[in-house]
Amino acid sequence: MAEPMKIRATLQGDLADVRILILHPMETGTRKDSKGDIVPRHFIQNVAVTPNGKTVLDGQWGQAFSRNPFLGLRVKGAKAGDKISVTWVDNKGDKRTDEAVVAPAS
Repeated sequence: MAEPMKIRATLQGDLADVRILILHPMETGTRKDSKGDIVPRHFIQNVAVTPNGKTVLDGQWGQAFSRNPFLGLRVKGAKAGDKISVTWVDNKGDKRTDEAVVAPAS
């Protein structure tokens, strides 16, 4: 089972500043382990960000992203208390969905 994502969503006016840290190995399939064997590819293929059931980002990724990728975006028209859902699917069929609530500006 994959580690939970770290999601922070903070309201700034009518925009939600959303920051997501995805804990994933993101192996390219070109690195070798200590025995000299190639580490198999294992990377996120699709990421979706959905505030209150409406998809605002549906991205297709490849193996060129770093380990534990960071994603930041702003969602227009957000309000404090809105739920932001983030889902990823990797090339091995693993899937994870986590949610965060938009916090009011401090």
